[in-house]
Amino acid sequence: MSDDEFDLLDELYFVQPYSVLQEAMGWEDKHLLDTLGMLKEKGWVKCFIAPDQECFDAINLYEVGKDLLYLATKKGLMAHNTL
Repeated sequence: MSDDEFDLLDELYFVQPYSVLQEAMGWEDKHLLDTLGMLKEKGWVKCFIAPDQECFDAINLYEVGKDLLYLATKKGLMAHNTL
């Protein structure tokens, strides 16, 4: 796990909209979306359309990522807490 992945998972213990993550991390959009994409590929993050509506479809984070909410998965939290 990279330092950036670790830091981003710190912010995802609760459902967070993209705008809150961007403000908290202070990263450029590309870097934040790249990191979210890597975490999603590892199964460490899941995406939501609304706070109670998980997105199960394949998505392009570069097209819709700024409109989504994010949450660390159990697998992601376990990886985060074992470091």
